[in-house]
Amino acid sequence: MGSLNKAMIIGYLGNDPDVRYMPSGEAAANFSVATTARWKDKQSGEQKEATEWHRCVAFGKNADTIAKHLKKGSQVYVEGELRTNKWEDKDGVTRYTTEIRVMRFSFLDRKGDSGRPSHPADSNAQSAGTKKPPPADAGSAGAAPTGDPNDPGPGEEDFDDDIPF
Repeated sequence: MGSLNKAMIIGYLGNDPDVRYMPSGEAAANFSVATTARWKDKQSGEQKEATEWHRCVAFGKNADTIAKHLKKGSQVYVEGELRTNKWEDKDGVTRYTTEIRVMRFSFLDRKGDSGRPSHPADSNAQSAGTKKPPPADAGSAGAAPTGDPNDPGPGEEDFDDDIPF
């Protein structure tokens, strides 16, 4: 039997996509998506929430479309594979970064929200416009990330996953 590597998230962009071009001319878009879970604490009855940040990368036409239509605060459905990259920082310390390699995505902003039109995008062109993201439970979408507007956001932070492999 084979294996499955699939991630599906619905959340809000924490920064504008950063688009770069590889020597081959292919576009690569990097962006971070926040998902927020909310629950009521059983002990205190207090509302609690936890936000997770997900690094995402898209290539080719997906990258071009994301760069053109998404911006900080946009709501998006992202589907892809998890990839862990191993690298050395400037001090020679081995670091690991996990990201979602985007295969499919849909813009979830309603027309007028964030100034962008709402339409789905899919790496399979024949199904564009017909695919909808699976229904999400109320805790997976969450609210747009909040915080200090001068904070550079998750794309600028030094995430270091200490994964032992």
